[in-house]
Amino acid sequence: MAASEVVIGVIFLLQTMFGVLGNSCLLYHYLFLYFTGCRLRCTDLILKHLIVANLLTLLCKGVPQTIAAFGWQVSLGDVGCKLLFYLHRVGRGGSIGSTCFLSVFQAITISPRDSRWAGLKVKAPKYVGSLLCPIWVLYSLVNNIFLMYMTGNGDKENLTSLQDFGYCSSTYHDRPLLLLHVVLLSLPDALCVGLMLWTSSSMVSIPYRHKQQMRHIHGTHVSPGSSPESRATKTILLLVSTYVSFYTPSCIFQVWLSLIYNPNWLLVNTAAVVAGCFPALSPFLLRSSDCSACRFCFAWMRNGKPPDLRNV
Repeated sequence: MAASEVVIGVIFLLQTMFGVLGNSCLLYHYLFLYFTGCRLRCTDLILKHLIVANLLTLLCKGVPQTIAAFGWQVSLGDVGCKLLFYLHRVGRGGSIGSTCFLSVFQAITISPRDSRWAGLKVKAPKYVGSLLCPIWVLYSLVNNIFLMYMTGNGDKENLTSLQDFGYCSSTYHDRPLLLLHVVLLSLPDALCVGLMLWTSSSMVSIPYRHKQQMRHIHGTHVSPGSSPESRATKTILLLVSTYVSFYTPSCIFQVWLSLIYNPNWLLVNTAAVVAGCFPALSPFLLRSSDCSACRFCFAWMRNGKPPDLRNV
């Protein structure tokens, strides 16, 4: 085994291991709070969907990619390959959809009462769960394309138009149809990224305008403070900026891989590493930016009952 293969294998192993561990711990944290009777914030429900999407992405892509990178034989068969790639793509879609929805929801939450979002500001928390379901349905339908093209590695000798991903392969026989599929797969993602950039700019401008108004009313000195909305906004902005930073090169790699036959080993593995960065890093960003778990424990020990985390 070449040294480069060992290095890539170790990167996949660490990324998958720490990503699954971080997301699992965060999911356990939210489930523990839910089953102990705590009333969680609306953003916590969105984050639970994001965590599930991250786990799908890491388990369905990271684990087989790690095994293949170390040179071990992986025999998944056609059904296994189709299922793994489909679940990975659905998880990836759930990740970008949940991040986008989180950004939009927070922009509505911190909007002024006299803004055009005033009506949605009251209604949005009631429909968070029902609005998350269409995201999963959309990406489940769009990614049905992969069920047609993915195949196991056992049929390599009989296929000419082949893209080998190490543990599975994909076949494309019609380039115009392939380009159409790439466009269709990219449209929902492009829409989500556009919404995230727009709402992120709103989340930056709204507090700035509010600070300017307060400075005009109270003079030059304004207490910075640290409200729950401000902390949540900073966390979501950090999450969105991290997602866009990793998504942009990942999208370029995905389009590149879709348009060439027999991509080389380095390109396939680099694209997989970049695609796994956000699912692996996001739980640690959330934990480092939000100390609700610590405040929850102290409040429970002090009062003898679980607190309402909507005010934490």
